[in-house]
Amino acid sequence: MSNRTGFVAIVGRPNVGKSTLMNRILGQKLSITSRKPQTTRHQILGIKTEDDVQVIYVDTPGMHLKQEKAINRYMNKAATTAVKDVDLVVMVIDRTRWTDEDEMVLEALKNQRAPVVLVVNKVDFLKDKDSLLPYLQELSARYPFEQIVPISAKHGHNVERLENLINSFIPEGQYFYPEDQITDRSSRFLAAELVREKIMRQLGDELPYAMTVEIEEFTHSGTLAEISALILVERPSQKRIVIGEGGSRIKQIGQDARKDMEAMFDCKVMLNLWVKVKSNWSDDERALRSLGYDDR
Repeated sequence: MSNRTGFVAIVGRPNVGKSTLMNRILGQKLSITSRKPQTTRHQILGIKTEDDVQVIYVDTPGMHLKQEKAINRYMNKAATTAVKDVDLVVMVIDRTRWTDEDEMVLEALKNQRAPVVLVVNKVDFLKDKDSLLPYLQELSARYPFEQIVPISAKHGHNVERLENLINSFIPEGQYFYPEDQITDRSSRFLAAELVREKIMRQLGDELPYAMTVEIEEFTHSGTLAEISALILVERPSQKRIVIGEGGSRIKQIGQDARKDMEAMFDCKVMLNLWVKVKSNWSDDERALRSLGYDDR
């Protein structure tokens, strides 16, 4: 029996549960999640190899209408380029709310060749379950989707059915990655993302998107990883927010991130965090490139 391998892009507007879905499919945490829109800023590959099938999922930033800053343009570009050479597109929407941004995502998909499966996520939150069927019929009139699958990515409801459907679109071919590899991203990248997730979860609405994380040191000796991370913000007031009263907040961020890193890297982690002001980095193309926001 020959192997099958292929690429699947997961797309949608911000905050519909794309990263949660990929983590659920992979059976482990790879993409960071928070309740804040635009948590995902980069394309991240999640690789699942099982029963002679290797599916390479591309988790993408949410496509959004506002493109005021260079970082917003970068995120939209990362999402739109992801659908170019894939075997299948999985478009995720949130329950029965169709928005202008959903429409924008669908418009972007009309110009590409890959078949599209529509996933209606968070159906466990639907108060009126009877509204779902007429809504699914309404959606099928918008575009010739291959199928429309209602799921709950958070609780795993119907995700196995979705995976079986996805696998049916994967063509024959040699594996692109070793069977035990789950991402193309480096440990440094994943460490930075975990720190950023904890900041977004801790700070909720207090911190605008003007924050990023850079790993300055990463040494791994098998049983111990020593990691130094620099948290960049754009204004001194934001620096005070991240550090918190008497350093309480940054301490909590460090503890939470370290716990996840130890699970991810399977060793003890020593984590040092610093906060530095670098004004206007999120609207400076050169600064963005130096911070890893590159077209890859």
